[in-house]
Amino acid sequence: MHIIPVRTKAITPQTPEKLLSILDQYLPVLLEGSIVVVTSKIVSICERSYRKVSEVANEEDLVKKEADFYLPSEISKYAITITIKNNLLIPTAGIDESNGNGYYILWPKDPQKTANEIRQYLSEKYHLHDIGVVITDSKTTPLRWGTTGVAIGYSGFKPLQNYIGKPDIFGRNLMVTKANILDGLAAAAVLVMGEGDEQTPLAVISDVSFVSFVNTNPSKKELESLKISIDDDLYAPLLKSVPWEKGGNARSKQLI
Repeated sequence: MHIIPVRTKAITPQTPEKLLSILDQYLPVLLEGSIVVVTSKIVSICERSYRKVSEVANEEDLVKKEADFYLPSEISKYAITITIKNNLLIPTAGIDESNGNGYYILWPKDPQKTANEIRQYLSEKYHLHDIGVVITDSKTTPLRWGTTGVAIGYSGFKPLQNYIGKPDIFGRNLMVTKANILDGLAAAAVLVMGEGDEQTPLAVISDVSFVSFVNTNPSKKELESLKISIDDDLYAPLLKSVPWEKGGNARSKQLI
């Protein structure tokens, strides 16, 4: 696997541009089998999904509005609102001030739709059959210091490698293993792009023989296959033992 980070000018709410124009300006010529990685922050800025810090009376209220479900900040040692958004356990509903220059940067309005649109555009522009797109953010992992990348939208390839029923090196069939290709790519790309002032919100991944490309956007069924209901989750005893409250972005009345 080869990852090339792509440096751009500073993209801020004060200087928003159209996302496709940024891709046109900075991406190298793409070849078959490329995966383009885009940070969620520049997607949000381009679609004006942000709020001026000075105009937000209460940051936690904004987080609650954007979250599907949340835990009140007062139960956190760090006064951080832990949330669930789009089936991801993530702090503050993904809202971030870093590199925002006086703005809270929210999550993209529909990152999956954006990933689909980018793939379609790049496929047509470069006449490519095998082209993938990943939109990333950063998350923390319980019991581990540091952040890692995670995907919040993708298109153009199969996100999971199913090993269930396949033998290990000793012939024992695997029972539950699925390799998460999608988040593995996101984590690798975010590591290369950086988390500070690197100014590299784009990356191009190539030489990915383990990726199965498809010349389509993911179906609703495929998107749902990435999710685990809380009752089926390995960590259900932990997730269900805390007092989740419904946020403003929740589509259902209760955590399921």
